[in-house]
Amino acid sequence: MTFHHRHQNRIMGITEEATAWRRDLHAHPEIGFEEKRTAGIVAAKLREFGVDEVHEGLARTGVLGIVHGKGEGPMIGLRADMDALPMPDLKTVPWRSKFENRNHACGHDGHTAMLLAAAKILCETRDFAGSVALIFQPAEEGMGGGKEMVEDGLFRLAPCDSVWGLHNWPGAPLGAFTALSGPVMAGVDYFDIRIRGVGTHAGTPHLGTDTVLAAGHMIAALQSVASRTAPPQEAATISVTRLSAATAYHVVPDTTEIGGSLRYVNPAIRPKMEAQLRAVAKGVAEAFGAVAEIDYRVNYPPTINPPAEADLAAEIAAGLVGAEAVERRAETCMAAEDFAFMLNEKPGHYIWMGVDAPGHTTAKLHHPEYDFNDAAIPYGVAYWLSLADRLLPRA
Repeated sequence: MTFHHRHQNRIMGITEEATAWRRDLHAHPEIGFEEKRTAGIVAAKLREFGVDEVHEGLARTGVLGIVHGKGEGPMIGLRADMDALPMPDLKTVPWRSKFENRNHACGHDGHTAMLLAAAKILCETRDFAGSVALIFQPAEEGMGGGKEMVEDGLFRLAPCDSVWGLHNWPGAPLGAFTALSGPVMAGVDYFDIRIRGVGTHAGTPHLGTDTVLAAGHMIAALQSVASRTAPPQEAATISVTRLSAATAYHVVPDTTEIGGSLRYVNPAIRPKMEAQLRAVAKGVAEAFGAVAEIDYRVNYPPTINPPAEADLAAEIAAGLVGAEAVERRAETCMAAEDFAFMLNEKPGHYIWMGVDAPGHTTAKLHHPEYDFNDAAIPYGVAYWLSLADRLLPRA
């Protein structure tokens, strides 16, 4: 597939440079709120490009750049996330992570490089009235960097009229976009449950309280929370993903811990599911003579695209790649995304961009062999520039 944009030649011309940025970031990944090298590179490049305002330190390691056009006009926000994941990199490419347990396995290196490239072209052209806010966000991967940026005054420094997000999407072909209306990503909460009882020898379980047995029944019972609290037609799930008990074969531990996540699409059912989770955990523990201590953390709300902006995003993407390459219907992804905190403050849209192509079989997000497809860089840059073309008056 190809794309069509008035700055197409300039976009293609910057792709090699942006690819080098992306691969350098991939080789030096930093996890949430530790993106000091990444943020330093971003801020230095924004100043080098001639970005009018560069603000550092939002949400600790976030960067905000503002490019002013020629004359007064609205302000749009374009957001890229910067953090990597605490997981190994099993690829054999030259830009493989230099660190044992850090990996850009979600493509945030690509997102950062694409927005930097768009920033450079915007500074070169400045053929618009109004302003573009370039939002480089830390700590998307479960740590709430988006929430912290908003709380740190993001939209006071950059009073955006709208805010826009983009994420690469393995499973969709290169040159395709998915622009959904309504819920696009789930809300997510995290929980840890400590089950306390009386430890004993495994050969005399009757002399203690078997917290492992209680945990097993609790894990099974928690599966009823989503299926019997959320309406059948609404997506909701609970997954227990952590279990910690004894470290020896002959010990029934006095404490067993489980943890996991609760995910939902409809915000109205979140408190009902939390209450039922607490009731099930306490009830099951009590039935086995144990006590459940529950640490429940409300985390990300659902990412919900308003209809008007979804239509606009789809129209803009269709102008780049053709309407046949823009998907308008897809299931809500039950992963979560803290761009939701920005969409809760401003209208806008969160779009998925395909990256799969012959010669580049993209592993799924968060897989240790995932690598961003550099051939997708011009599509992302063109989308950002097209948003500015459409939403800001020509000057």
